[in-house]
Amino acid sequence: MDDLTLHEDPRSGNCYKIRLTAALLGKPLACKQYDIMQGETRTPEFLRDVNANGRIPVLQIGDRFLPESNAACWYLAEGSPLIPGEAFDRADMLRWMFFEQYNHEPNIATLRFWLQFVGEANLSPFQESQIMAKRAGGEDALAVMDEHLAGRDWFVGDSVTLADIALYAYTHVCEAGGFRLQDYPAICRWLIRVSGLPGYVRMS
Repeated sequence: MDDLTLHEDPRSGNCYKIRLTAALLGKPLACKQYDIMQGETRTPEFLRDVNANGRIPVLQIGDRFLPESNAACWYLAEGSPLIPGEAFDRADMLRWMFFEQYNHEPNIATLRFWLQFVGEANLSPFQESQIMAKRAGGEDALAVMDEHLAGRDWFVGDSVTLADIALYAYTHVCEAGGFRLQDYPAICRWLIRVSGLPGYVRMS
């Protein structure tokens, strides 16, 4: 089996998804860390050797490089119980992973980054103008999740899947972006279930 190396900033939820997936599967994963606030993923060396898009995470598999967090999670989990065997459940898992990237992450992760790492005083006028829309979009995403989880333990089927891992990463730290988890009781119960899984690792 090829050696696995995660090129990451450990503060990133997208990077954490991959570390959590590997941990739950018991797969060894080396990590090479970059500071995105210092532009370390925009150097000529990184753009040439790791990802021409200048973004992390990137999962290195031997001498091959796989960007995009959910693609990397899929690579690690293929053939495991984290990907359902039944066709509809597998497609439904992908549906929630797409939801995470299009509805959840652009709002919840963005506000966390702006408020916790950039700082509200340092935001551009454009970013400031987007805060209310980002908050509304994040609250809508959390409400959809909470309603879905109200009568079930996991997003798809009867056990944890990549859908849960993808959505857990930024949800469990969403209060750093000004969201209130106490407003979503089903999500709070689900967060406890995820953190109790064998092999669970905390976000750095």
